[in-house]
Amino acid sequence: MFRANTVYEGEYLLGTSIARPLIAKRLIEIARQTGADAISHGATGKGNDQVRFELGAYALMPNVKIIAPWREWDLLSREKLLKYAEDAGIEIDMKHKNGGAPYSMDANLLHISYEGRHLENPGAEAEESMWRWTVSPEAAPDAAEYLDIEFEKGDIVALNGKKMSPAAVLAELNRIGGKHGIGRLDLVENRYVGMKSRGCYETPGGTIMLRAHRAIESITLDREVAHLKDDLMPRYASLIYNGYWWAPERVALQTLIDHTQQTVNGWVRVKLYKGNVIVVSRDSKTDSLFDQTIATFDEDGGAYDQADAGGFIKLNALRMRIAANAKIKRGK
Repeated sequence: MFRANTVYEGEYLLGTSIARPLIAKRLIEIARQTGADAISHGATGKGNDQVRFELGAYALMPNVKIIAPWREWDLLSREKLLKYAEDAGIEIDMKHKNGGAPYSMDANLLHISYEGRHLENPGAEAEESMWRWTVSPEAAPDAAEYLDIEFEKGDIVALNGKKMSPAAVLAELNRIGGKHGIGRLDLVENRYVGMKSRGCYETPGGTIMLRAHRAIESITLDREVAHLKDDLMPRYASLIYNGYWWAPERVALQTLIDHTQQTVNGWVRVKLYKGNVIVVSRDSKTDSLFDQTIATFDEDGGAYDQADAGGFIKLNALRMRIAANAKIKRGK
């Protein structure tokens, strides 16, 4: 997903959305192992997750039966759910400090999300005490921290020269980013089921990954390939957000995206400071398309003939010149 620089509606890094296909896959694996003909999930009847879980399940086990208590039982609010848990002797660890239902939270290796309570009023600022992974930018260290990130075929393989597994990379980026107040997001988004919803997200590691990945692509990807990826990304993001990870169109797009990453090799250096991820340098010893001899403003020894630009501009202006002449003939 990060190979595609995936962002939903310009901001959301899809930390919840991308987890659901994996959970659906594991549910179906267990169902097959145990001979079960049904699976169950705890998603509400108002949200996206019911769609994501069930689309994934049906794609992997077409005749599976879905049991969705929120849609089938009398559980129309989190308060009713808490009462049911209390009556059934089920302990709830994360009640809100002021009583009542906690925030609706989803945490995984990529992010933690918050919904509900006073966040349902988009005019109310989120409580500072809500955030769990990140300090506020105001409380972040006064000294910037530099971080070197190494890529192979579009994936991060090392931090500050230390080789790490993908999980270890993300855990470490979460730790470092959280310390510097990076990755907070307060967003009103468009749910697939039709309503607008306000959510708050902490994605410190993912925020660093996205910025660094775009930086290494800037020096290793062909212009038209990079622009094609940017054109396709919103569609790819919507497929993931809406639960179509296992759909053939997502798989087809993934093949293209993965192919573009063969030359995305090199390193990026970022500066982390009070909620900001600032790219300060990048290079690729094997796949850089940056030619300093051609790009320089100094004498280039004939590497680039500036006179060629005149013809290039005239050819690209031809259609506009023809339209302008036609307008003049019409007397407008």
